[in-house]
This record gives sequence, C-alpha cells and structure tokens, in this order.
Amino acid sequence: MSTTDYAALGEHLIAFRHELHRFPELSNQEVETTARLRQQLEQHQIRILDLPLKTGLVAEVGQPQGPLIVLRADIDALPIEEQSGVSYGSERPGVMHACGHDFHSAAALGAAILLKQQEATLPGRVRILFQAAEETGQGAPEVIATGALTGAAAIFGIHNDPSLPPGVIGSKAGPLTAAVDRFEITVTGTGSHAAKPHQGNDPIVIAAQIVSAAQTLISRNAPSADNAVVSVTQIHSGSTWNVIPDSAWLEGTVRTFSQATRERLEQRFRALAEGIGAAFDAQVRFDWHAGPPSVMNDAHWAEFALRQADASGFEGRVVEASPIGEDFAFYQQQLPGAFMMVGTGEPYALHHPAFRVNDEVLLPTARYLADLARAALQHPGLPQ
Repeated sequence: MSTTDYAALGEHLIAFRHELHRFPELSNQEVETTARLRQQLEQHQIRILDLPLKTGLVAEVGQPQGPLIVLRADIDALPIEEQSGVSYGSERPGVMHACGHDFHSAAALGAAILLKQQEATLPGRVRILFQAAEETGQGAPEVIATGALTGAAAIFGIHNDPSLPPGVIGSKAGPLTAAVDRFEITVTGTGSHAAKPHQGNDPIVIAAQIVSAAQTLISRNAPSADNAVVSVTQIHSGSTWNVIPDSAWLEGTVRTFSQATRERLEQRFRALAEGIGAAFDAQVRFDWHAGPPSVMNDAHWAEFALRQADASGFEGRVVEASPIGEDFAFYQQQLPGAFMMVGTGEPYALHHPAFRVNDEVLLPTARYLADLARAALQHPGLPQ
C-alpha cells in the first residue's frame, strides 16, 4: 500500500469511527451499527458469513486452505449521557460509546481491509468477529453458539486503555481481567413504628450487618497473593423518617482472578448473608448472577502478541491485571489466544461521561491487528 493510500485509509477509519460514535446503540440493539459495518465490508468486497446473529456479524478474509485465526471487536455502547465535548458527540440522549467499542470496531474494519489487500498471499483465513452485547456479557456466548470458532487455532482481541500512553500495547500471560459477578440480597424483616423498634425486626440493621461483614470476605477467604474485590453499590429500604420498613435490598459486584477464589467467595458470601439473617430471625435471599470469567491469556500467544507489537511499531509491555470485566474470556474457554490493551493516553477512564479515544492510535492499531493475524497464520506450530 502506498503512503497516500495508507493515509487515506486512516482518514476513512476515523470518519467511520466518528459516525459510529454519533449513533451509539445499546447491547442487542446494534441494528444500525451492524448495517453500517455490513455496508463497509461489502464495499471492500469482504465476505460476510451467513450466521444466525440478530446483531453483529462475522467477516472472513483469506484462503480456504491453511489455518484459521480469529480477531474480535465489540460494537455496543453504554447507557451514559455524553459529556466529552467532541464535535462528533452522541446524537442519542442517554447513550454513549463510553468504552471505546467504536474504536475497536473501526480498528477491526481497518484490519479486515488491510488483510483483504493481502488476501492472495495469506496462508489461511482470518475471521473477524464484530460482536454485539459485550457490556451485558451475552454477546460472546451467542457468537460461540453459531459455530463461528469452529476450526480456529487462536483468537485475539483488543481493548483501548486510556491509562496507557499512545504507542504502548500491554498484555500478560494468565489473568488479564477479572471475573465479573453480581449479587442481590433481599432482607425481609418486620416493619414497625420507628419509636417502637422492639415490635418489629429492622431489616436496615440486618442489611448493615451484612455490609460490614462482607468487608471480611477478601481478607479472610482469599489468599493474600490473589486479588479480589467485593463492593456493595446499592442499598434501598424504607419510605419515610418515622417508620421501620419490612424489607431492604442490596446489590453489588464481586471481582476475582482465579476460579477457585471465585467459587470460594460465592460460597462464603451466601453463608455469611444467610447466617446473619438466621441470627436476627429474618429471611435473607441471596442471588448470585455469574458474569464473564477472567480473561486468561495463553502464555505463548500473549508473548507472541507483544513481540508483534514491537515489530509493528508499538512498545509491547507486560502490564498488571485489571479488575474490569470482558466477555472475551468466554472465547478463551473454547480456544487459546490473547487479549491486549491498546494505550490511548486520555485523561478520563472507561465508562466516564467525558471519555475520549485518541484518533491517532486508530490506524496503527488496525495495522497491528492485520500484522498479528498474518504472523499467527505463519506460525510454525499451527496445522497447515
């Protein structure tokens, strides 16, 4: 590709990302986003697989013989009112690409275009997943159910990281992101007049005991070398100042990096909450909603991806694991691969209403993904 063509592709990808950013769609509602991606892929004569997906799509480039490598990007937005101040801000009230999935989609599109230009010389196939509903954790299992990973040797994915400087791609072997689980606790007591609490069974006091005791879950149940987080994020109870209510409801999240700790904390949290309820002669219902597991990078492919980052003009850097969640982890339960963080060097964190992405990183990221896929196809350890 000439310098002029390469620069033109960069401008095209930025314009496309801005279009996606202006018209964000929530999980499982990405109808227009899917249509825009389909139009771009068809315009560049890139094959789209006929799969039973309501939103999102899967494209493929390369030759039928040889190995199959998979790249994944996510396409959904968040229920956040944008405050970034960019000229291409969301035109949909209360919905925003506050996690950079527009960046991921545009980068994957760029990689598909670059790979299409090399298609005749590719020693195999590259399948590109434009996946819906990452934010709800439902998208990856739906793609897996279509058989889109059948026959694949490895899978790679990216996520922008505003805490890393531009020019850095970070990853590591083993756990990179946390397992994401949600809990709900309903305490049912007995209401009474606030002046006569002895005539009731105060669910607020019981809920407070559960919140306080939950702070011991990590320190007394997780190994000191195994990071984990328990956060109570909502408490709702009561309706006025002089009445003790008859129920309280709590919600929050648990983040873990090992499956053993994940299972242990669920078991202990349930026993703790129900035990406090029994001690106070109240009914406690504990509901655990399992989300994506921890992204668990294959050591070989994580090292491979970092070496390719260096070869593609980035600095490949080993980074610490992050407590964010990623449903890319479901793919890694099916086949080996690696997930990488792409530095964008912006001041606002993921999911912040003022979040931005550095457009200058977009084209280099697209090229990196294309280089990574091609290099993986040429890996001597893959079946040819």
